[in-house]
Amino acid sequence: MSECARILVVDDDEGIRIAIAAILEEKRYVVDTAANGKEAVKKCNANFYNVVLIDYLLPDMEGTELLTELRETTPKMVKIMVTGYPTLQNAVASVNKKADAFLIKPVNIETLLRTVHELLRKQEEDEKYSEEKVAEFIETRFRKLARKISS
Repeated sequence: MSECARILVVDDDEGIRIAIAAILEEKRYVVDTAANGKEAVKKCNANFYNVVLIDYLLPDMEGTELLTELRETTPKMVKIMVTGYPTLQNAVASVNKKADAFLIKPVNIETLLRTVHELLRKQEEDEKYSEEKVAEFIETRFRKLARKISS
């Protein structure tokens, strides 16, 4: 990544929030935390995050509800569901709500870091591709307008 990625960790378990934040900060990510869905929404409205790690069961809402809410406000943010309840139903619900990944607690640190790294790499590639497409559109539009003016 060309700049430090910003990550929000959403989990009602303070120990998990602190541990995951410390691991990510050690890898030079900028990390913020939230203890529930409402706090996460508030922070996402006030700040930019590249990635959000969401606990499946939060005290005020299910993680899938938070996925839906964040998808509407920050669609390009990478959303990773983390759960201690790894049922097929939870995995399907997360995928249907557009989670980019589904990790099981206790989270394997190497898997977490690899998943975050890969999804950030893909996010950066997608952003670069989008910028190139916008530049192509502007260049094409400029040429069309220039032809029109010179005619």
